[in-house]
Amino acid sequence: MEQKVTLILTVKNENKTIKSFFDSLMLQTRKPDEVVVVDAFSQDNTMELIKSYEKKIKNLLIIQKKGNRSIGRNTAIEHASHNLIAVTDAGCILDKFWLERLIYPFKNQDIDVVAGYYKPKTNSIFEKCLAAYTCTMPDQLDLINFLPSSRSIAFKKLAWKKVKGYPEYLDTCEDLVFARNLKEAGYKFITQKNAFVWWPQRKNIFQAARQFYGYAKGDGRAKYFRKSTPFLFLRYLIGIVFLACILISKNYSFFFIVSLLLIFYALWSISKNYKYVKDMKALFYLPLLQLVSDGCVISGTIIGLKERWDTQDKQ
Repeated sequence: MEQKVTLILTVKNENKTIKSFFDSLMLQTRKPDEVVVVDAFSQDNTMELIKSYEKKIKNLLIIQKKGNRSIGRNTAIEHASHNLIAVTDAGCILDKFWLERLIYPFKNQDIDVVAGYYKPKTNSIFEKCLAAYTCTMPDQLDLINFLPSSRSIAFKKLAWKKVKGYPEYLDTCEDLVFARNLKEAGYKFITQKNAFVWWPQRKNIFQAARQFYGYAKGDGRAKYFRKSTPFLFLRYLIGIVFLACILISKNYSFFFIVSLLLIFYALWSISKNYKYVKDMKALFYLPLLQLVSDGCVISGTIIGLKERWDTQDKQ
């Protein structure tokens, strides 16, 4: 007997994306048995657009509640009628086989969590370059250790309850912390690479910078450190030491060494990601994105850690 599944979704001011999302939901080869949407009091016409699907979607429940995505997701799951919970983001577009493939592994009763996948939806060379920094590319996907984003994940409601849900003190990185908590609690994961959603990328460098900073700040607040983060701090620490040596020794020939290091750094940023873009414009965008992301990750992580310490001191 097929298990029933509730799809949950949080929204706020999604009038530019919500129609594409629901249209992709309507095309699913396996429809959810229930859809629970939590709206954080949108100021645009998001609610009207969602309500236009009430007659088309089976068991659509709409709840309004103030709060971040963690609060919204926890609220939606609390109201879910079924044991299987599927989660995605309103800004994504679902592959038509997404839900069918996402919940298929639950035929094995031992599976508690299914990690779905996401692919970048790009409309420009800049967006393709950005995707190399924001997405886990297929050749980098570790099927065993991959921590799923809540753009594409399914789990048993009991597992969610045991780890006390999504961490409501976090505005970003909450999904990775939640997935990590599930894994540390011993729940059995499986990755379904073919259960994917399309994730549109930011349109320009300013939007990308805000995204990098927001994610890094969330990482800092959560004390969630990606494998690359310590090496990033180490690289720039070495750079600062080099500059200090130059200023103290007044041997400005060291500037030549620093310049060479910067050139090699730019070439490295191109060599590791050019294969995903293969366009001459990437020779400019990839080093630019590397430097912008570096600065945003360092500053965001530090600010996030400070906010966490400040919060702990007040408790």
